[in-house]
Amino acid sequence: MPLRHRPFLRRRRATALALASIGSLFTLAVTGHADATPAAPSPAKITAKPRAGALPASLTPARRAALVKGAQSAAANTARHIGLGAKEKLLVKDVIRDADGTTHTRYERTYAGLPVLGGDLVIHDKSGRLTLTKANRAALSVPSLRSKITAAGAADRAEAASKRAKVTGSQMGKKPRLVVWAGTGKPVLAWESVVKGVQRDGTPSELQVVTDARTGKQLLAAQKVETGTGTGQYVGTVQLGTTPSGSTYQLVDPDRAGHKTYDLNQGTSGTGTLFTDDNDAWGDGLPSNRQTAGVDVAFGAAATWDYYKDMYGRNGIRNDGVAAYSRAHYGNNYVNAFWQDSCFCMTYGDGSGNSHPLTALDVAAHEMSHGVTAATAGLNYSGESGGLNEATSDIFAAAVEFYENLPADPGDYLVGEKIDINGDGTPLRYMDKPSKDGASRDSWSSTLGGIDVHYSSGPANHFFYLLSEGSGAKTVNGVSYDSPTYDGQSVTGIGIQNAAAIWYRALTTYMTSTTNYAGARTATLSAAADLYGAYSPTYLAVADAWAAINVGNRIALGVNLAPVGDQISGIGQAVSLQVDAYTTNTPASLTYEATGLPDGLSISPSGLITGTPTTLGTSDVTITVTDSTGASASKTFSWRIAYVYANATRVDIPDNGPAVESPVTITGRDGNASATTSVYVNIVHTYRGDLTVDLVGPNGTVYSLLNRSGGSADNVDQTFTIDASAQPLNGTWKLRVQDKASIDVGYIARWQLTP
Repeated sequence: MPLRHRPFLRRRRATALALASIGSLFTLAVTGHADATPAAPSPAKITAKPRAGALPASLTPARRAALVKGAQSAAANTARHIGLGAKEKLLVKDVIRDADGTTHTRYERTYAGLPVLGGDLVIHDKSGRLTLTKANRAALSVPSLRSKITAAGAADRAEAASKRAKVTGSQMGKKPRLVVWAGTGKPVLAWESVVKGVQRDGTPSELQVVTDARTGKQLLAAQKVETGTGTGQYVGTVQLGTTPSGSTYQLVDPDRAGHKTYDLNQGTSGTGTLFTDDNDAWGDGLPSNRQTAGVDVAFGAAATWDYYKDMYGRNGIRNDGVAAYSRAHYGNNYVNAFWQDSCFCMTYGDGSGNSHPLTALDVAAHEMSHGVTAATAGLNYSGESGGLNEATSDIFAAAVEFYENLPADPGDYLVGEKIDINGDGTPLRYMDKPSKDGASRDSWSSTLGGIDVHYSSGPANHFFYLLSEGSGAKTVNGVSYDSPTYDGQSVTGIGIQNAAAIWYRALTTYMTSTTNYAGARTATLSAAADLYGAYSPTYLAVADAWAAINVGNRIALGVNLAPVGDQISGIGQAVSLQVDAYTTNTPASLTYEATGLPDGLSISPSGLITGTPTTLGTSDVTITVTDSTGASASKTFSWRIAYVYANATRVDIPDNGPAVESPVTITGRDGNASATTSVYVNIVHTYRGDLTVDLVGPNGTVYSLLNRSGGSADNVDQTFTIDASAQPLNGTWKLRVQDKASIDVGYIARWQLTP
């Protein structure tokens, strides 16, 4: 879903501040969460150049528009190709292309004509080989498009939510619209409302409220206001892009699509007046000169535009060549700044006494980066994805500072240090140790998604600092840092430029609206593999930095061999099992060996075990993988060759309907089944708690395998063991499945019996 308006700051009480939502700059801190262990200083930085083919190709607005148009014209065929239902349609949001021609097309979805919130997905096309990244894996289906809650009822609930959020002057922006909510769990019919008003600190409010159309339950309440020659107060003397107009000059940047900078004159709506000057020399560095804030604001917008353009070939916030605009001098004593996607603009207050404007370079970059997130992954501004959204703006704020490296504001890993909101010289946030602000977390925990997004951003900021600079004590551009790690082990940095390139590719290529911290780890590892090679030193550093904030594990050096589960195969039935291994010693090739394989099986040089088993029995198999440096790893598992009977014919399971059956028939066997009969079941279904699953023996005896257990988890992919010794082997065995609740549907994909 699009993000619209987030302020840079959010207040609780007059103590330490931290950057905040509504595209706003900060929120005040109250409690510390120091949970990281000091680590020894890391070795010197890892240096690497990204693979040229994986870098983004620079697209003109016209070329990008042509790619979007082409993708949209093919959307119906694409939807069928990836297996979407007949009621689903794809709407192209963005297309990016790598230098090697690989395209990444980001789609929103509709269902029966309704927008699907959380239904976004990305299709990656590499020379015709398609892979898919989805925000929600659940099958998209709702039992009815008739709402039990009226639009007026949804509006009442949304306005009540706005009042609970302490928003004043609440009024519906537009009447509620019916949508399908797929942001979490199984999709449901819902109402989406946007309530406008004013937050407690004077920041505009656009509260998005999603209400279950059947039960009236609130599914989401999230802010869409996102809170983030001339002489400026913070940037010093800089060059500005201006435009002559008669005998005067306007603060309109001709080199960046005509970006305009306005003076709101302490107003809170509209655009105010365009900054003009008679001699093209703007501001004097003092807040008493109204042009001074305009210089900071205009330069911040230009620097952020240039950073995304020069580093990633991005042509403006939406990559469409269209400029946003900026508004300075918002309100009276307004201590905040915010990005608003609905106006595609940045707005800056003048701070306490209208003399401490929030117009520093990292504030501008933070706010504009909210717009980039909205145009790409669209990270939901709640839960863990909200923390990642806020961290993304902090990450690129730091990256822009280092990119510009102004004498008056050199690059650092502190957020909002120039604006000095607290009046004591302290920054709003510390990326090397976020808990220093008194409220942000240093590391991930299961409770992270329940706290304010400005504090749940802490672990991602910490990850980025560690990936850029490494752990331990060091000084960068005159600022001292001492970054701890959750696991007490050191991290080696790769430099801020490479770290930012990985985050940008992950954001624009692999993240979706629902990405959480575990998903961000997967996305950044995929990005690192694209840019620097899988299991390269840079790739390993990404894994190390995540482990250092308690997300995932470090990758062991040398040969890594994935575990192989115990196997059961049918005698006379073809086998194909791929052994998964890799080495961190690059470049190095792998060789595979296997001992104890059942008769009739062999392993190929690439680790693929194939053949047809010829002898009943169980053996211990040991796989050994060795790389060309001599490093090796081994795994042992058991392989049972038995009589196995399977049925892989799809059987659809009706929703809340009668039971269905899938049979297998055994002939030519003597005696009864085993007391340890094995039944493997593979059912595709988006709510396994709806299902009962039974095995019916040849004499009619029913064995319960699953009785509506597993809750809202997807699918059944499980092996059950039963005592079927009272059953004759010969005859027809049946898998019986029944769906006993409405909404979710699925099918029997495969099952097998080893009696």
